[in-house]
Amino acid sequence: MGLFSFKKKEPVSEEQKKWDFAWEQWRLEEVPAPYSILMTYYNEIKKGGHTRFFINIAFCGEVEKAVEKIGSELPPILRENLKTAYSHYVVLVNEENEETEKKIEECDTVFDENEKLLVDIIQEYANTLEVY
Repeated sequence: MGLFSFKKKEPVSEEQKKWDFAWEQWRLEEVPAPYSILMTYYNEIKKGGHTRFFINIAFCGEVEKAVEKIGSELPPILRENLKTAYSHYVVLVNEENEETEKKIEECDTVFDENEKLLVDIIQEYANTLEVY
């Protein structure tokens, strides 16, 4: 073995290339609805949970409308979880307390446990893309 040990990289699967391409398209704001909103939701939750998502949406528009729009595209368990997280967020906005924060964190956990449902929707969209 020499000074440098080079490992051969595994080839990137077509599915992974399409996933990466879909996210690049999302960054360029070229993903159509409803996939763009689902990807935004996924991205925000993965970066900071529901609280971050709601705060960022509040800067851009009406949170309740965004929750309704996104919720209509989510699988039932994630839809109900989003509604639950939003109801706790509304309480948190009016009265910041540790118990409500914990309830939102529980919603983050439910999301994490079921994120594959959303990943599958995004991957299904990504698989339709032509990667150049």
